Amino acid sequence: MSFVTAIKTCFSNYFTFSGRARRPEYWWFFLFIILGSVIASFIDGAIFGVGTPQEPPTQLVSPIFSLGTFLPMLAVGWRRMHDTGKPGWYLLIPLLVTVAGMVALMVGALSLGQLDMAGVSEETLGTDGAGPGMAALAVFGIVQLAVSILIIWWLTRPTQPGPNAYGEEPPVAP
Repeated sequence: MSFVTAIKTCFSNYFTFSGRARRPEYWWFFLFIILGSVIASFIDGAIFGVGTPQEPPTQLVSPIFSLGTFLPMLAVGWRRMHDTGKPGWYLLIPLLVTVAGMVALMVGALSLGQLDMAGVSEETLGTDGAGPGMAALAVFGIVQLAVSILIIWWLTRPTQPGPNAYGEEPPVAP
């Protein structure tokens, strides 16, 4: 499958989460997303400037490009996971880890706030609360990295030969 064919296929299957997608379809479209994002950022910089430390740059083209390509990228990744014999929702595991980490951070911050309001000294909160908080951040960071590497590894696996639970083996495109 060529670069242009992959882009056309992914946009023609904008909302298609069923079926299977071979490696070239996914990775060519991934390359298109990377190149498109870089070009959109350059266009934003040329039109709106690069900003300053006090005022972030204005962006219009980059967010529109990202919104327009989010669903086809998710759909082709979903179909790519199907092609390796895995459920598509496995792509969401890094997101779930991120949400769990954010919830844990919010619970920790709220707990420290409650302890502060209860009259626990700031010195005690700083020494006793910092260690477990940093350890939890490190654990979530390591889990996030491991899960992300696992997802990338699954996306690089060869096509599962023959039919699987998600459909027939996709034809080899020219």
